[in-house]
Amino acid sequence: MAQKNLQNTAMHTEANTLSAFLPPDDAERIKLHNEVHARPSARVRLPALLIDVTVLHHGVTREMVCAHLSQLPGYADLSLAALQDNFLRLRSGGYTVKWERHTEFSRYTVLQPLPEHAHLGASEPDLMPHVATPPDWLRQIPGSTVSAVQLVMLHAPLDNAKVLMAQATKWLGGKNVVASLMGSNAFDVSKELGKAAGEGGYQHPLGHSWALTQFRLQSDGFERFLVIAPEGTSQTRAGRIARRLLELEIYRLMALRSLPVAKALGSLLSESEQLLAKITALLQGKSASDQELLDTLVSLAASIEHATAEHIYRFSASQAYYSLVNQRIAELREKAIPGTQTLGEFLQYRMAPAMATVVATSERLASLSERVARASDLLRTRVDIATETQNQELLAKLTRGQAAQLHLQGTVEGLSIAAISYYVISLLLYAGKAMKAGGMPINPEMFAGVMVPVVLWVVWRTTRKIHGKLVAKLGDSP
Repeated sequence: MAQKNLQNTAMHTEANTLSAFLPPDDAERIKLHNEVHARPSARVRLPALLIDVTVLHHGVTREMVCAHLSQLPGYADLSLAALQDNFLRLRSGGYTVKWERHTEFSRYTVLQPLPEHAHLGASEPDLMPHVATPPDWLRQIPGSTVSAVQLVMLHAPLDNAKVLMAQATKWLGGKNVVASLMGSNAFDVSKELGKAAGEGGYQHPLGHSWALTQFRLQSDGFERFLVIAPEGTSQTRAGRIARRLLELEIYRLMALRSLPVAKALGSLLSESEQLLAKITALLQGKSASDQELLDTLVSLAASIEHATAEHIYRFSASQAYYSLVNQRIAELREKAIPGTQTLGEFLQYRMAPAMATVVATSERLASLSERVARASDLLRTRVDIATETQNQELLAKLTRGQAAQLHLQGTVEGLSIAAISYYVISLLLYAGKAMKAGGMPINPEMFAGVMVPVVLWVVWRTTRKIHGKLVAKLGDSP
C-alpha cells in the first residue's frame, strides 16, 4: 500500500510539474490519465495458487468492504480512504490479497505459493485447507458469489505433449478437459497426440504455456484452471495469463446473467404479440369501440415499457460482457492441442446460442414496442378521422341553424319595422291632434297618413344601418 501511495504521489508530482508549462489542467485530466494504471496485472511467481472470488456487491457499502479487509493480519487500521480508487493490493505473511470494485461486482484475489502436495503429478489435490487467508475469511466476503476459481500455475516442459496431457488430466480429476496452447502464432499443431511409442511422443511447436480446465464446479464450489508454463516464464507474463483467464470466466458468467431473464420474458412476449395481432385485426375490421381498443393498447404499451425499463440494462450489459469474453479469447492466441477443444471453441459453442437468445429477446422486445407504437398511431388516426367527421357534421348543423336564424331574424326585422313605424305614426297622430287643439289648421289624420311612407322609410333605413354596424363589429371580433 505504501508503494502504491508513492506511485500516486509521483504521478501527481509529474502532472504538477507539467502544468507549470501548460494551461490549467482539465478537472478530470489526472484521473483519466491514470486510469490506464488503475488495475495493473499482478506479478506471479510460479508455482502459484490464485483463489479468485467475484461477488455481486449490490447493497454492499465500502464500509463493509473495509471492515472485511481489515480482518487480514496487519491491516486492522485500514482506512476507508484506501478504497476510494476501486483497487487495493494488500501484502501479508507471504501472500497477497487484491481487491477490485467494478460497476456490478467486486473481485477478491488471493495470490500465494502453491502447496507442495498440489504440484503436477498429484490427483485432484485438495487446495482450500491450504489457503493462506484467515479461516472463514473467504466465506465472509460481503456480497453474493458469481464466480469462484482456483487457478494453479506451475512449471513443466511443453515438449512432450502426450505425457504432459496425461499428468494434467490426472491433476484435474481424470475427466475430459478443455485445453489450449496459448501464445501461438502461425504454426501447425495438427499432428495427432502421441504418434508411435518409439517416436518419443508428439513434439509440438511451443507457445508460451498451456491452459486446461473442465468448466465444472467442484464440491467446494470452485472451478479449477491449470496453467503449465516452461521454466523461464517471466512473472509479468504469468500475471497477464492469470488476468486473462480469470477475467474470461468472470465476464462469461456476467454475460450469461441475462439468459434467465430472456427465457422468463418469452411467455410475456408471446402473449403480447398475440394480443397486438388481435388489436390490429379489430382495428382493420372496425368491430370494436375506439375506447375499448385504446384501453387495451395503453395496458399493453405499459406492460412492454415496464419490461423494457426493467431489463434493457441487463441486456446491454450482457452484450458488453460478451464482447469482453471474445476479446479475452482473442488475447489468448490459442492453438488446439490435438485431441482437445480449445477454451475459445468450447465457450463459443456453448455461449453463442445463449447470447443469440439474449440478443433475439432484446430485439424482439424493442420490435414489439415499436409495433405497439405504430398500432397506437393507427388508432389515433382512426379517432382523428372520426372526430373530423363529427366536426364536419356539427359545422353543417350549425350552418343550417345559422341560415334558419338569419331567415327568422329577417322576419323579425320586418315585424320590428312595422311595429316601430306603427308607434311612430301613432305619436305623429297625437302630435297632429295636439297642434289642431292648439289652433293650427291641420287635419291630424291626413298628417299621419302622409307621414306613413316617410316613417316606414326612415325606420327601415335606420334598422339597416344598425344591422350593418353589428355585422361589421362581429366580423372584426376574433
